[in-house]
Amino acid sequence: MLEILEKINGVLWGAPSLILLSGTGLFLTFVLKGMQFTKLLHAFKLAFVPDKSQDDSEGDISNFKALMTSLAGMIGNGNIAGVATAVTLGGPGAVFWMWVVGLLGMTTKYAEALLAMKYREQNANGEYSSGPMYYIEKGLGSRYKFLAVAFAMFGAFASLGIGNSVQSNTIADVMTNSFNVSGFITGIILAILISLIIFGGLKRISNVAGVFVPMMAIFYIGAAVTIILINYDKIIPAFGLIFQYAFTPVSAAGGFTGIMVMQAVQNGVSKGIFSNEAGLGTVALISGNAKSGHPAIQALVAMTGTFIVTIVVCTMTALVLLVTGYWDPSGGLLSGVSHDPKLEAGALTSVAFGSSLGMLGEYVVSLSVIFFGFSTIIAWFVYGAKCFEYLFGVKYVMLYGVIYVAATFLGTVADLRTVWLFADVANAMMMIPNLIGILLLYKVVKEETEDYFKPSLRKVS
Repeated sequence: MLEILEKINGVLWGAPSLILLSGTGLFLTFVLKGMQFTKLLHAFKLAFVPDKSQDDSEGDISNFKALMTSLAGMIGNGNIAGVATAVTLGGPGAVFWMWVVGLLGMTTKYAEALLAMKYREQNANGEYSSGPMYYIEKGLGSRYKFLAVAFAMFGAFASLGIGNSVQSNTIADVMTNSFNVSGFITGIILAILISLIIFGGLKRISNVAGVFVPMMAIFYIGAAVTIILINYDKIIPAFGLIFQYAFTPVSAAGGFTGIMVMQAVQNGVSKGIFSNEAGLGTVALISGNAKSGHPAIQALVAMTGTFIVTIVVCTMTALVLLVTGYWDPSGGLLSGVSHDPKLEAGALTSVAFGSSLGMLGEYVVSLSVIFFGFSTIIAWFVYGAKCFEYLFGVKYVMLYGVIYVAATFLGTVADLRTVWLFADVANAMMMIPNLIGILLLYKVVKEETEDYFKPSLRKVS
């Protein structure tokens, strides 16, 4: 079973899928005239400067809280272990390609959020429901409903795997290894905390995310910046490594057996997508709840999330590994810093932090894994609940909540190798119908964008 799943996963996340994801971002960048560059400052203003005029708009939560909830799902262990994996497998050049896919993914995120707002609908409880399943069915017609159903099915499954039990399993491992707390105890605590939050409804979830995510990001980024400043003389050489090995192979030595540029590209692209979720459609599952007077407003706000995750958070992790010399999996033959070559990605990041901050640095990584994983569990409940609601109706969402809490506990005590693979497959199967929907509805995205930026309506910086 594991071998079969590994082969399926290899095909689904192989070169064709990565080309499709990156190609969609490139196509939308052309269609939208590079708006992720020209409108970025305006997007950040919409995200972080309070606009009272939006308070009276239809929706359930503010643009800021919608962004924080989506960031809760994106800022996760992919920003720690995922980045380290990309650098150790693909060399420093993988960071460059992670930036590329992040910048291209900003337009994909924009399109997802805009379509979510455009085709959202109110459920029986008066809350808004949105997501790829709604814009596929309503935007493309009933003949495409099978794609909408497929997205919802795989989205619901993925929420129990990569968004929940896999995260709780990682948290349990850290609690055992760093704080000597058993997985069973961790599972009970997590199940109670998650229940208190998710059964309080979307507004409680968004309120928690609105406080938790900024605090969590500042904590991790602050520690990373401190390490980078301590090693300030290596900052420019670190960027030199990134640009040098983005286009030239890493010389064969030690743990590296001659990493080609293609490996840097593949690892950078795949881990970049894993960290920012551009193309998976997850941001569309929360964006429709935002109070926005125009679909493009929330879309611009959502776009900033990809920038924050990939260009800021992931870059901080990468720079820590590079300036401390812990990017070399061979144990120091290339970087000159000696370490155990058997260290895995997450552990390597921990050691890199500890090399400058001592035991405090290692605790920073451990606590970040716990906080990041916890926030991901909260956000993915929203995603899975939206999918479950589409399939079975809003009255069964409570049942899904019970299943979700159970999956949180089971994740802390179970062997999740099979769940990991199923979740990866489910993520890929979410991506395919979502990208089909976006590409077929690109004219709607273009028209709504042009409508918002009409000079006659408003002057936009």
